Amino acid sequence: MAIKMPTEEKHLEKKKILVVDDYLPTRRLILDALDQYSQYEVHEAENGEKALELFQKENYDLVISDIMMPGMSGMDLLNRIREKNSSSSVIMITGNPTVDLTVTAIKKGAVDFLTKPFDIDDLLYKVDIHLREKSLLSADNAEAISEQAQLKTKSDDLSKQGYIFDSIDDSPLDNDVIFEKIAALALKLVDGEFCSILLFDEQDNEFHPKVVKSEFAGVDQNYTTSPALKMVFNEVIERKEAVVINDNEHPDLSPSLICAPLMIRNSILGILSIRKKKNRQIFDKNDLHHILSLTKRASLNLENKILYESIYSNIMDTLKSLISSIQARDNYTEEHSRRVTETSLKIAAQLNCSKKDMESLRIASVLHDVGKIAVPDSVLLKPGSLTLEEFLIIKNHPTIGENILRPVILLEAERKIIQCHHERWDGKGYPLGLAGTDIPYLARIMAVADSFDAMTSNRPYRQAMPLEKAIDELIKGKNTQFDEEIVDAFVKIL
Repeated sequence: MAIKMPTEEKHLEKKKILVVDDYLPTRRLILDALDQYSQYEVHEAENGEKALELFQKENYDLVISDIMMPGMSGMDLLNRIREKNSSSSVIMITGNPTVDLTVTAIKKGAVDFLTKPFDIDDLLYKVDIHLREKSLLSADNAEAISEQAQLKTKSDDLSKQGYIFDSIDDSPLDNDVIFEKIAALALKLVDGEFCSILLFDEQDNEFHPKVVKSEFAGVDQNYTTSPALKMVFNEVIERKEAVVINDNEHPDLSPSLICAPLMIRNSILGILSIRKKKNRQIFDKNDLHHILSLTKRASLNLENKILYESIYSNIMDTLKSLISSIQARDNYTEEHSRRVTETSLKIAAQLNCSKKDMESLRIASVLHDVGKIAVPDSVLLKPGSLTLEEFLIIKNHPTIGENILRPVILLEAERKIIQCHHERWDGKGYPLGLAGTDIPYLARIMAVADSFDAMTSNRPYRQAMPLEKAIDELIKGKNTQFDEEIVDAFVKIL
């Protein structure tokens, strides 16, 4: 990013800046960058308490503060600064951005928001913008006031762009939620009244409403079907670019309308349409700029998701082929994997696991015995009891399974579950000898499901254990082989 260097302000006092971050490398990076400019007097604090001590001695024009710090958080510091000196500008930095956090920080008085890892040039640009804007607040000449207005516009644009990026990046993988969030963001960004997202079926040349949102209750879900709007939608499809229409004659377009395409690899996935609130000024260039930024960011997010799903699907198909090769040798493995998957998910649901964890557990359960592909038939299909040497061969299958999945970055969490599903709470399991909470939580869930199915299934060398006895064995194994909480949850669902 090419930045405008901080303006030299001759004969003026240096601007005082305070950098607050408990992580020394980040603090030093910011300090070293700001120290290049003679018009800045830069101080530092390792936490919120130290920062407040410095504020007792002198005021600062600008504070750059991390949010997550031990003791007093950055948000708490922001509140205290506002109590002491409401004129200090504050830029917040965080490694875990959320929309709510961004909005809360801005509402509490932060002038800007950066997400780690950030571009140091971007930070310097924002520092310059906010300090120059601050210098012009008391100006009374026309030139200074004009510059102040321009800086204010730049500042607002920066904040809105950051808001767009953080909001879309923070979106979950569920498409419906992503579309809902895009529509809600559009309404907030440009003071809109109605917003809709329609998916485009190129084969049938039809538009299918996905989201229709309004700032007011009782939105008409059919307003997207008006002939005037369809003409605009067709124009967007034909031109593959946004259209802005100001028309006071038609109720579906009045007072102002923006329609912008959602593009994926030069193909139109859909259209975002937003109408201005009544009795407001028409959409301007800045409004169009923000909507285009939003649709481009959303399109990239959706494209990445589609690409992710395609790669993920191909990987899963390959791994399922490996599982099929095992199942062709041993029919028990197929049914065992299915039952372990069902049981694991029931336990996870009982324990209120997140959707993300449930999906990881589902994948890991399906693949948990993939390492058995390296076990010889003479061991895998042996009808009698295994010798010590043969048992050692079988014990390698979690490690082999983890090794098979290791190159697949997308399945990092799942391979850890597979590797650890034979660990024991008392540390006497394999292959790593982990104990207690060092064992991944989802692996502890699978361990219960896997053991229960092994006990209650017929094998060539033994009959299935009665259900009641299997449950007794699980209960006996609490806090030795199994996590007590997980056994209790399983017993409840039985």
